[in-house]
Amino acid sequence: MARDSILLTYMAMDAAFVISGGLLLIFALVTKAEIASGPTADKVARDLLFDMCPLNGDGYLMVVCAFFTMVIGLDIWFETLKTRENLFVIWKKQPSTTQSLLQQEFLCCGYMNSTSPPFVVDTTCPNALVAAAQGGCVAPLAAYANNFLDVIFTGAFGIVGIDVLLIIMTAILLKDRKEKERYRHIDEKSGAGAF
Repeated sequence: MARDSILLTYMAMDAAFVISGGLLLIFALVTKAEIASGPTADKVARDLLFDMCPLNGDGYLMVVCAFFTMVIGLDIWFETLKTRENLFVIWKKQPSTTQSLLQQEFLCCGYMNSTSPPFVVDTTCPNALVAAAQGGCVAPLAAYANNFLDVIFTGAFGIVGIDVLLIIMTAILLKDRKEKERYRHIDEKSGAGAF
């Protein structure tokens, strides 16, 4: 029996699609568990950024999955265009313990500066004099957020590429099967039998 390269390519793309879907599902579950485990100084910024990403493992059709993943990637990318204002809203919503953890992680005091909004007194910012010398958290937090979210939306676009390749391979496989069936009918009519 001859090797069917179209079928093998389709199967490889299907496997890549399944793997990318599995990665999305695992990523969503791990992210949810990380967020639920509570904030620490090492991961508070990452958890806040994960919490604003609309990631989950749903998807039933290839086209819907590709479109959905592309929308997620675009949403995250558009959010990176206004990182500072988005992070300010997130900063204001956080309790003082989370703000303190962010100050400790990025060695800064307050968001814009030590007075806007006021810094949280902690080991990094023990008093107003030290806080004024430290500078605000906006620059290091925004840089961290942009780098972090770049990885996420780039990964989402990579998965969309796999989805699109699978859609193309499905169309090619269907056309190939239809063409082979047509030739089989022609051979049966001419009395040559199927090849």
